[in-house]
Amino acid sequence: MIKKTQNPSYFAKWNPIYRFKQVPEVIIHNTYSSSSGLNRDSIKILSWNIAKNNYDPSWSKDFLAIVEQYQPDKIFLQEVCLSADVREIAELAQMGWAFVPNFIDTSNQTYSGILIASQGDRISHQAIITKHYEPVVNTPKVSLLIEYSLGNSSESLLAVNAHLINFVNLSKFKAQLQEIESILNEHQGAIIFAGDFNTWNKSRWLMLSQMAARLNLIPVSFTPQDTKKIKSFCCLHR
Repeated sequence: MIKKTQNPSYFAKWNPIYRFKQVPEVIIHNTYSSSSGLNRDSIKILSWNIAKNNYDPSWSKDFLAIVEQYQPDKIFLQEVCLSADVREIAELAQMGWAFVPNFIDTSNQTYSGILIASQGDRISHQAIITKHYEPVVNTPKVSLLIEYSLGNSSESLLAVNAHLINFVNLSKFKAQLQEIESILNEHQGAIIFAGDFNTWNKSRWLMLSQMAARLNLIPVSFTPQDTKKIKSFCCLHR
């Protein structure tokens, strides 16, 4: 009698421990020359976690329709899938963007991470990868900080796209916030702090609110009608 065995490499391919691999800290850029700078008195923001839309063929049409209607100056996306080979995003061809992956899916050689697309001149950039990892997939979370010029002003704008760590104890959530706060606290100009904050319980919400208060960040307000459609605390500014 011959015992039939399965190929262990097949199971490893779909096991999260082997499938999702950490990547070195890297920022992938796509530059686009634009004559339009940022208007410091009116900056339009689009922030969206597109995890459920990456493989939806209708997403591109919806996204482009939103961009066409609202003409955002800055776009903050979380859980973006980017081919490790192609490294292009057709929907953002008319904007400069920077992308930071927090892992690569080895089953299809695709990065997952966060992205900021923008009009305006980029001055500097920085990525922050958490020291702690989320369970099961065993991957860190990442934040992207980009400093932009504000037209003819001597001040600059610091744009922050943060995907805060989930499924961990509060001390690890706090550690990520503290690392972000220490950098934001050094910036003397305007700040936009957006992303997926994962503030799904009171303790997380309170911790983020207290950090925002220390940094003099103000929650973005929405119309009552739009508030019902939007997850709370998705964007802060000062």
